Amino acid sequence: MEPEQLPQLIAQIALADPRVRREDPTERRAQIVMWAGILAEVPYDFALQAAQTHYATSTWPILPAEIATRWAAVVRDRMNRHNGTFEPTAHPELDPDDVDGYLAALRGERQAVVLGQAPPSEVKELTAGPAAEEAARRLDELGSYVPRTVDELLDKHRPTKAARRAAILAGQPDALAVPCTYCKAPAGQRCRINRIDASGALGRRERSTPHPTRIDDARTAQNGATQ
Repeated sequence: MEPEQLPQLIAQIALADPRVRREDPTERRAQIVMWAGILAEVPYDFALQAAQTHYATSTWPILPAEIATRWAAVVRDRMNRHNGTFEPTAHPELDPDDVDGYLAALRGERQAVVLGQAPPSEVKELTAGPAAEEAARRLDELGSYVPRTVDELLDKHRPTKAARRAAILAGQPDALAVPCTYCKAPAGQRCRINRIDASGALGRRERSTPHPTRIDDARTAQNGATQ
């Protein structure tokens, strides 16, 4: 915000809260200088909107720090969603060796995001362009953040996860995604066999395969989600 915009901003706020504006000319000049330093990075329109939002729910006088804090939160949110990459093809006028021009264009793009003049370029957009097919191929090859080849080596140590992944890759429903109505095993846990020994104590051991009713329930849930 430019310093010359501060008198107008304070006058607008004073329409809702006369306590904000100083009456003494000397104090008023000092107030403008102070607010100008605090709100130097805040656009005028945002500052006015922040004041309106404040007085919609509060009867306390607004402080310039409140406006600056609101603006900082907006900037932080936008930049957290911005991937920060620079696409040279968007600037055909730049020479590849023009470092100063590159830095100026990069700063201009980021400033446009900060001010809301351009939407944040989010990471997911990187797979929506010409490289989408290649990105999909690589993700399919990896399967997850852990390469599929590593997953397969670990299968013998985690049979439950291995069985679930094998079922999904085979196009079968993930039975462990739903609870078992037969043995009462909760979702995410393998089916079990409940037994009562001669003393009347209840014993359990896990089944290597889900109960048929659980597979049917998982298929029903999968079909419902697809529809």
